[in-house]
Amino acid sequence: MKSGVVAIIGRPNTGKSTLINAILGQKVSITSPKPQTTRFSIQAIYTEERGEVIFIDTPGIFGKTYDPLSKKINQHAEQIVEQHIDVLVYMIDHTRKKDFEENKTLGIARKFTGPKILVINKIDIDHPSYIVQYKFMEEEFDTVIRISALKKKNIPLLLDALFAELPETSEHFDIPEQPHPAFNFTSKTFIAELIREKAFLKLRKEVPYKIITIVDFIEERESGSLHIKGRIITNDERYKSMIIGKNGAMIKAISTATRKELEVATNKHVYIELQVENDPHWMDYL
Repeated sequence: MKSGVVAIIGRPNTGKSTLINAILGQKVSITSPKPQTTRFSIQAIYTEERGEVIFIDTPGIFGKTYDPLSKKINQHAEQIVEQHIDVLVYMIDHTRKKDFEENKTLGIARKFTGPKILVINKIDIDHPSYIVQYKFMEEEFDTVIRISALKKKNIPLLLDALFAELPETSEHFDIPEQPHPAFNFTSKTFIAELIREKAFLKLRKEVPYKIITIVDFIEERESGSLHIKGRIITNDERYKSMIIGKNGAMIKAISTATRKELEVATNKHVYIELQVENDPHWMDYL
């Protein structure tokens, strides 16, 4: 049996979280069309007949950091490759030009001395393509796989490459009894991340990265329904107004999108109550 730890690194918004979700077949990491969505590493365990894999989805690495949040994210991502991992997956997005962020991420990958797989994502998109700018990188990796994480294309090829590099073992990971896949974060954290994803998707450019989401209360009633109370915290009163929206339309849209996805995932009726708060020190919660 094969068993090991696989870390996925890359610059922001290359599709790392989408890949994790595609491999495990259900929502694990939140995804949105904005960089800096993943703020901490998320571990998920994939199990099949060939063995077990702990996937670590790391935050995207920023080339230049101007605020405390971005600096924390970069430090966390860099620390991942210093831990015990068996295989490193480096993901690139060929539809974006190579830049300073890519150079910094590649520098981190070069510090890892174990097996490295270069994953070229978004092959379902023909134009634009800057693949020639990344061609030199192929020589630095043991294997190169071209995929579409969104379309789930060539995911089996990637898994084949991973299991080929993972070590043989007779030991299983010590996983608590729970349905697979198993995660390294609580239900409150997962739901909070889901709320933040929906906020990103609904708000788009109006509120870039000025929010944090917290779930304070989850209760399953005798009827089987789930009741959830959460907060969206921002650092400016004007952002608070945008999140609430005219006559509460925006916060209602975020709540509805979250509720619908949770109902599909849990097959239960979900009631969710969200409040919006202003706190200029919200980054201290991270």
